[in-house]
Amino acid sequence: MSNYRTTTISDVAQAAGVSIRTVSRVLNKSPKVAAASRARVEKTIKQLDFRPSSRARALASGRSSLIGVVQDDPNAHVIGEFQRGIVDVCASLGYELVVHPAQFGAATLSADIENFAIRSRIDGLIILPPISEVASIPLTLSRLNVPAVGIAAVRVPGYAGALISEERAAAALLADHLVALGHRRIAIITGPLSFYSANEREQGFRGALEGHGIALPHRYVAEGDYGFATGYARACALLDLDEPPTAIFASNDITAAAAIKAAYERGLAVPGQVSIAGFDDSDIASIISPALTTIRRPVLSMAHEATERLIAMIADPEIRRMPDYRIALSLIERQSTGPAPRD
Repeated sequence: MSNYRTTTISDVAQAAGVSIRTVSRVLNKSPKVAAASRARVEKTIKQLDFRPSSRARALASGRSSLIGVVQDDPNAHVIGEFQRGIVDVCASLGYELVVHPAQFGAATLSADIENFAIRSRIDGLIILPPISEVASIPLTLSRLNVPAVGIAAVRVPGYAGALISEERAAAALLADHLVALGHRRIAIITGPLSFYSANEREQGFRGALEGHGIALPHRYVAEGDYGFATGYARACALLDLDEPPTAIFASNDITAAAAIKAAYERGLAVPGQVSIAGFDDSDIASIISPALTTIRRPVLSMAHEATERLIAMIADPEIRRMPDYRIALSLIERQSTGPAPRD
Protein backbone atom coordinates (compact mmCIF):
# COMPACT_ATOMS: atom_id res chain seq x y z
CA MET A 1 0.00 0.00 0.00
CA SER A 2 1.34 3.47 -0.83
CA ASN A 3 2.58 5.58 2.04
CA TYR A 4 0.44 8.55 1.09
CA ARG A 5 -2.63 6.94 2.65
CA THR A 6 -1.12 6.82 6.11
CA THR A 7 1.62 9.45 6.26
CA THR A 8 0.42 12.71 7.81
CA ILE A 9 1.75 16.23 7.94
CA SER A 10 2.64 15.57 11.58
CA ASP A 11 4.84 12.66 10.48
CA VAL A 12 6.66 14.94 8.05
CA ALA A 13 7.14 17.64 10.70
CA GLN A 14 8.50 15.15 13.23
CA ALA A 15 10.87 13.49 10.75
CA ALA A 16 12.17 16.84 9.51
CA GLY A 17 12.49 18.31 13.00
CA VAL A 18 10.28 21.31 12.27
CA SER A 19 6.80 22.51 13.20
CA ILE A 20 3.64 21.55 11.36
CA ARG A 21 3.29 25.23 10.44
CA THR A 22 6.67 25.15 8.69
CA VAL A 23 5.65 22.08 6.67
CA SER A 24 2.42 23.81 5.71
CA ARG A 25 4.33 26.87 4.56
CA VAL A 26 6.66 24.75 2.44
CA LEU A 27 3.71 22.95 0.86
CA ASN A 28 2.09 26.27 0.03
CA LYS A 29 5.28 27.90 -1.30
CA SER A 30 5.35 30.57 1.41
CA PRO A 31 8.51 32.70 1.26
CA LYS A 32 8.66 32.79 5.07
CA VAL A 33 10.77 29.62 5.37
CA ALA A 34 14.55 29.53 5.65
CA ALA A 35 16.29 27.83 2.74
CA ALA A 36 17.83 25.10 4.92
CA SER A 37 14.48 24.26 6.54
CA ARG A 38 12.74 24.24 3.16
CA ALA A 39 15.31 21.84 1.72
CA ARG A 40 14.99 19.51 4.75
CA VAL A 41 11.19 19.47 4.57
CA GLU A 42 11.17 18.85 0.81
CA LYS A 43 13.63 15.98 1.22
CA THR A 44 11.48 14.45 3.98
CA ILE A 45 8.30 14.79 1.91
CA LYS A 46 10.00 12.90 -0.91
CA GLN A 47 11.40 10.20 1.40
CA LEU A 48 8.01 9.59 3.04
CA ASP A 49 6.11 9.91 -0.26
CA PHE A 50 3.78 12.31 1.50
CA ARG A 51 0.87 13.59 -0.57
CA PRO A 52 -1.37 16.13 1.16
CA SER A 53 -5.12 15.63 0.96
CA SER A 54 -6.67 18.75 -0.51
CA ARG A 55 -10.04 17.79 0.99
CA ALA A 56 -8.58 17.38 4.47
CA ARG A 57 -6.70 20.62 4.15
CA ALA A 58 -9.80 22.47 3.02
CA LEU A 59 -11.90 21.10 5.89
CA ALA A 60 -9.24 21.93 8.45
CA SER A 61 -8.66 25.45 7.21
CA GLY A 62 -12.18 26.43 6.20
CA ARG A 63 -10.89 27.11 2.71
CA SER A 64 -12.26 25.82 -0.58
CA SER A 65 -8.89 25.01 -2.24
CA LEU A 66 -10.21 26.88 -5.29
CA ILE A 67 -8.33 29.63 -7.11
CA GLY A 68 -10.12 31.85 -9.60
CA VAL A 69 -8.77 33.56 -12.70
CA VAL A 70 -10.63 36.46 -14.30
CA GLN A 71 -9.97 37.22 -17.96
CA ASP A 72 -11.18 39.05 -21.03
CA ASP A 73 -8.67 38.43 -23.81
CA PRO A 74 -9.66 37.18 -27.28
CA ASN A 75 -6.16 35.78 -27.83
CA ALA A 76 -6.60 32.07 -27.14
CA HIS A 77 -2.86 31.47 -27.63
CA VAL A 78 -1.96 33.72 -24.68
CA ILE A 79 -4.91 32.82 -22.45
CA GLY A 80 -4.27 29.10 -22.91
CA GLU A 81 -0.65 29.54 -21.83
CA PHE A 82 -1.65 31.55 -18.77
CA GLN A 83 -4.17 28.91 -17.70
CA ARG A 84 -1.69 26.08 -18.25
CA GLY A 85 0.86 27.81 -16.04
CA ILE A 86 -1.67 28.41 -13.27
CA VAL A 87 -2.85 24.80 -13.39
CA ASP A 88 0.76 23.55 -13.20
CA VAL A 89 1.16 25.14 -9.77
CA CYS A 90 -2.38 24.43 -8.58
CA ALA A 91 -2.08 20.73 -9.35
CA SER A 92 1.15 20.37 -7.40
CA LEU A 93 -0.34 22.05 -4.32
CA GLY A 94 -3.82 20.55 -4.23
CA TYR A 95 -5.75 23.51 -5.62
CA GLU A 96 -8.28 23.64 -8.45
CA LEU A 97 -8.73 26.44 -10.98
CA VAL A 98 -12.04 28.17 -11.68
CA VAL A 99 -12.11 30.38 -14.80
CA HIS A 100 -14.40 33.40 -14.95
CA PRO A 101 -14.77 35.31 -18.24
CA ALA A 102 -15.58 38.99 -17.76
CA GLN A 103 -16.21 41.96 -20.03
CA PHE A 104 -13.78 44.86 -19.92
CA GLY A 105 -15.66 48.15 -19.96
CA ALA A 106 -18.93 46.72 -18.65
CA ALA A 107 -20.65 48.99 -16.14
CA THR A 108 -21.30 46.01 -13.88
CA LEU A 109 -17.74 44.60 -14.03
CA SER A 110 -16.81 45.11 -10.35
CA ALA A 111 -20.17 43.79 -9.16
CA ASP A 112 -19.80 40.79 -11.47
CA ILE A 113 -16.40 39.88 -10.01
CA GLU A 114 -17.66 40.44 -6.46
CA ASN A 115 -20.58 38.08 -7.08
CA PHE A 116 -18.24 35.50 -8.60
CA ALA A 117 -15.88 35.63 -5.61
CA ILE A 118 -18.75 35.18 -3.14
CA ARG A 119 -20.65 32.57 -5.15
CA SER A 120 -17.66 30.35 -5.95
CA ARG A 121 -16.04 30.61 -2.49
CA ILE A 122 -12.62 30.92 -4.10
CA ASP A 123 -9.66 31.39 -1.76
CA GLY A 124 -8.00 33.96 -4.03
CA LEU A 125 -7.99 35.46 -7.50
CA ILE A 126 -5.56 36.07 -10.33
CA ILE A 127 -6.70 38.97 -12.49
CA LEU A 128 -5.37 39.08 -16.06
CA PRO A 129 -5.15 42.17 -18.27
CA PRO A 130 -7.06 44.15 -19.30
CA ILE A 131 -9.47 43.39 -16.43
CA SER A 132 -6.61 43.93 -13.96
CA GLU A 133 -6.38 47.56 -15.10
CA VAL A 134 -9.79 48.53 -13.65
CA ALA A 135 -8.99 50.42 -10.44
CA SER A 136 -12.16 49.46 -8.56
CA ILE A 137 -11.48 45.70 -8.72
CA PRO A 138 -8.59 45.41 -6.23
CA LEU A 139 -10.49 47.70 -3.85
CA THR A 140 -13.56 45.47 -4.07
CA LEU A 141 -11.53 42.32 -3.42
CA SER A 142 -9.71 43.95 -0.51
CA ARG A 143 -13.05 44.83 1.07
CA LEU A 144 -14.09 41.17 0.69
CA ASN A 145 -10.75 40.06 2.20
CA VAL A 146 -10.02 38.01 -0.92
CA PRO A 147 -6.27 37.87 -1.75
CA ALA A 148 -5.63 38.88 -5.34
CA VAL A 149 -2.67 39.09 -7.70
CA GLY A 150 -3.00 41.44 -10.64
CA ILE A 151 -0.95 41.17 -13.84
CA ALA A 152 -0.59 44.36 -15.85
CA ALA A 153 1.75 46.52 -17.92
CA VAL A 154 1.74 49.26 -15.25
CA ARG A 155 1.32 49.35 -11.51
CA VAL A 156 -2.34 49.29 -10.47
CA PRO A 157 -2.71 50.29 -6.78
CA GLY A 158 -4.61 48.06 -4.39
CA TYR A 159 -3.50 44.53 -5.26
CA ALA A 160 -1.97 42.45 -2.49
CA GLY A 161 0.47 41.16 -5.09
CA ALA A 162 1.24 42.46 -8.58
CA LEU A 163 3.24 41.35 -11.59
CA ILE A 164 4.26 44.15 -13.93
CA SER A 165 5.48 43.28 -17.42
CA GLU A 166 7.79 45.99 -18.70
CA GLU A 167 6.13 46.42 -22.07
CA ARG A 168 7.19 50.01 -22.71
CA ALA A 169 10.87 49.07 -22.52
CA ALA A 170 10.28 45.98 -24.67
CA ALA A 171 8.59 47.97 -27.44
CA ALA A 172 11.58 50.30 -27.42
CA LEU A 173 13.85 47.30 -28.07
CA LEU A 174 11.80 46.50 -31.14
CA ALA A 175 12.04 50.07 -32.42
CA ASP A 176 15.82 49.98 -31.93
CA HIS A 177 15.96 46.72 -33.90
CA LEU A 178 14.07 48.14 -36.89
CA VAL A 179 16.14 51.33 -36.94
CA ALA A 180 19.36 49.29 -36.81
CA LEU A 181 18.14 47.49 -39.95
CA GLY A 182 17.98 50.83 -41.73
CA HIS A 183 14.21 51.43 -41.64
CA ARG A 184 12.98 55.01 -41.51
CA ARG A 185 9.38 54.69 -42.74
CA ILE A 186 8.04 52.74 -39.77
CA ALA A 187 4.39 52.19 -38.81
CA ILE A 188 2.56 50.73 -35.83
CA ILE A 189 -0.75 48.92 -35.49
CA THR A 190 -1.62 49.43 -31.83
CA GLY A 191 -3.92 47.50 -29.58
CA PRO A 192 -7.05 49.18 -28.17
CA LEU A 193 -5.73 52.41 -26.69
CA SER A 194 -8.15 52.05 -23.77
CA PHE A 195 -5.80 49.26 -22.59
CA TYR A 196 -2.68 50.10 -20.59
CA SER A 197 -0.75 47.46 -22.54
CA ALA A 198 -1.52 49.12 -25.88
CA ASN A 199 -0.52 52.53 -24.57
CA GLU A 200 2.70 51.26 -23.04
CA ARG A 201 3.72 49.52 -26.27
CA GLU A 202 2.85 52.53 -28.43
CA GLN A 203 4.61 55.01 -26.12
CA GLY A 204 7.72 52.87 -25.78
CA PHE A 205 7.94 52.38 -29.54
CA ARG A 206 7.28 56.04 -30.34
CA GLY A 207 9.76 57.27 -27.72
CA ALA A 208 12.55 55.05 -29.00
CA LEU A 209 11.98 56.18 -32.60
CA GLU A 210 12.08 59.81 -31.50
CA GLY A 211 15.34 59.07 -29.71
CA HIS A 212 16.74 58.06 -33.10
CA GLY A 213 15.39 61.24 -34.71
CA ILE A 214 12.58 59.40 -36.51
CA ALA A 215 9.02 60.72 -36.39
CA LEU A 216 5.98 58.45 -36.18
CA PRO A 217 3.50 60.42 -38.34
CA HIS A 218 -0.23 60.12 -37.85
CA ARG A 219 -0.70 58.25 -41.15
CA TYR A 220 1.62 55.50 -39.86
CA VAL A 221 -0.36 54.94 -36.64
CA ALA A 222 -3.42 52.66 -36.85
CA GLU A 223 -5.44 51.57 -33.84
CA GLY A 224 -6.38 47.88 -33.80
CA ASP A 225 -8.03 45.61 -31.26
CA TYR A 226 -5.45 42.78 -30.98
CA GLY A 227 -7.65 40.72 -33.30
CA PHE A 228 -6.94 39.25 -36.75
CA ALA A 229 -9.73 40.88 -38.78
CA THR A 230 -9.04 44.41 -37.60
CA GLY A 231 -5.29 43.87 -37.82
CA TYR A 232 -5.69 42.76 -41.42
CA ALA A 233 -7.80 45.81 -42.30
CA ARG A 234 -5.30 48.19 -40.66
CA ALA A 235 -2.34 46.53 -42.41
CA CYS A 236 -4.09 46.75 -45.79
CA ALA A 237 -4.65 50.48 -45.27
CA LEU A 238 -0.99 51.05 -44.36
CA LEU A 239 0.36 49.02 -47.27
CA ASP A 240 -1.96 50.82 -49.72
CA LEU A 241 -0.61 54.27 -48.85
CA ASP A 242 1.12 56.21 -51.63
CA GLU A 243 4.30 55.94 -49.56
CA PRO A 244 3.82 52.76 -47.54
CA PRO A 245 6.01 51.91 -44.54
CA THR A 246 8.96 49.60 -44.98
CA ALA A 247 8.41 48.19 -41.47
CA ILE A 248 5.31 47.57 -39.35
CA PHE A 249 5.22 46.89 -35.62
CA ALA A 250 2.01 44.97 -34.98
CA SER A 251 1.26 45.13 -31.27
CA ASN A 252 0.61 41.41 -30.89
CA ASP A 253 1.43 38.28 -32.85
CA ILE A 254 -2.08 37.77 -34.23
CA THR A 255 -2.05 41.28 -35.68
CA ALA A 256 1.40 40.61 -37.12
CA ALA A 257 0.14 37.42 -38.79
CA ALA A 258 -2.69 39.45 -40.31
CA ALA A 259 -0.18 41.99 -41.61
CA ILE A 260 1.90 39.23 -43.22
CA LYS A 261 -1.24 38.00 -44.99
CA ALA A 262 -1.98 41.51 -46.25
CA ALA A 263 1.57 41.83 -47.58
CA TYR A 264 1.42 38.42 -49.27
CA GLU A 265 -1.82 39.31 -51.04
CA ARG A 266 -0.15 42.43 -52.45
CA GLY A 267 2.84 40.50 -53.72
CA LEU A 268 5.15 42.11 -51.18
CA ALA A 269 8.07 40.05 -49.93
CA VAL A 270 8.47 39.78 -46.15
CA PRO A 271 11.04 40.91 -45.13
CA GLY A 272 12.50 41.92 -48.53
CA GLN A 273 10.01 44.74 -49.17
CA VAL A 274 8.34 45.14 -45.78
CA SER A 275 9.47 43.95 -42.35
CA ILE A 276 6.78 42.94 -39.86
CA ALA A 277 7.21 42.33 -36.12
CA GLY A 278 4.84 41.28 -33.34
CA PHE A 279 4.57 41.07 -29.57
CA ASP A 280 4.04 38.15 -27.12
CA ASP A 281 6.03 35.31 -28.74
CA SER A 282 2.93 33.13 -28.62
CA ASP A 283 3.06 29.80 -30.45
CA ILE A 284 1.80 31.46 -33.64
CA ALA A 285 5.11 33.35 -33.92
CA SER A 286 7.09 30.25 -34.84
CA ILE A 287 4.29 28.52 -36.76
CA ILE A 288 3.75 31.11 -39.49
CA SER A 289 6.11 31.71 -42.39
CA PRO A 290 8.25 33.67 -42.27
CA ALA A 291 8.71 33.06 -38.55
CA LEU A 292 7.98 36.20 -36.60
CA THR A 293 10.37 38.63 -34.98
CA THR A 294 8.59 39.50 -31.75
CA ILE A 295 8.84 40.41 -28.09
CA ARG A 296 8.85 37.42 -25.77
CA ARG A 297 6.48 37.79 -22.85
CA PRO A 298 7.25 34.78 -20.60
CA VAL A 299 3.59 33.95 -19.99
CA LEU A 300 4.17 30.51 -18.48
CA SER A 301 6.66 31.70 -15.89
CA MET A 302 4.47 34.75 -15.18
CA ALA A 303 1.56 32.41 -14.46
CA HIS A 304 3.75 30.28 -12.18
CA GLU A 305 4.96 33.31 -10.24
CA ALA A 306 1.46 34.79 -9.85
CA THR A 307 0.02 31.49 -8.62
CA GLU A 308 2.83 30.80 -6.17
CA ARG A 309 2.46 34.30 -4.74
CA LEU A 310 -1.29 33.95 -4.39
CA ILE A 311 -1.10 30.56 -2.68
CA ALA A 312 1.55 31.89 -0.28
CA MET A 313 -0.83 34.69 0.75
CA ILE A 314 -3.71 32.26 1.12
CA ALA A 315 -1.61 29.92 3.27
CA ASP A 316 -0.30 32.65 5.56
CA PRO A 317 -2.78 35.45 6.38
CA GLU A 318 0.09 37.36 8.02
CA ILE A 319 1.30 38.15 4.50
CA ARG A 320 -0.84 41.17 3.74
CA ARG A 321 1.11 42.33 0.77
CA MET A 322 4.03 41.32 -1.43
CA PRO A 323 6.34 43.72 -3.28
CA ASP A 324 5.66 44.20 -6.97
CA TYR A 325 7.39 41.69 -9.23
CA ARG A 326 8.72 43.25 -12.44
CA ILE A 327 9.16 41.09 -15.52
CA ALA A 328 11.68 42.08 -18.17
CA LEU A 329 10.73 41.10 -21.71
CA SER A 330 13.15 40.20 -24.51
CA LEU A 331 13.47 40.63 -28.26
CA ILE A 332 13.35 37.45 -30.35
CA GLU A 333 14.77 37.97 -33.84
CA ARG A 334 13.42 35.68 -36.55
CA GLN A 335 12.90 35.88 -40.31
CA SER A 336 10.09 38.45 -40.65
CA THR A 337 12.41 41.45 -40.27
CA GLY A 338 15.38 42.37 -42.43
CA PRO A 339 17.27 45.32 -43.91
CA ALA A 340 15.23 48.18 -45.28
CA PRO A 341 14.75 47.99 -49.05
CA ARG A 342 16.68 50.46 -51.17
CA ASP A 343 14.55 53.18 -52.69
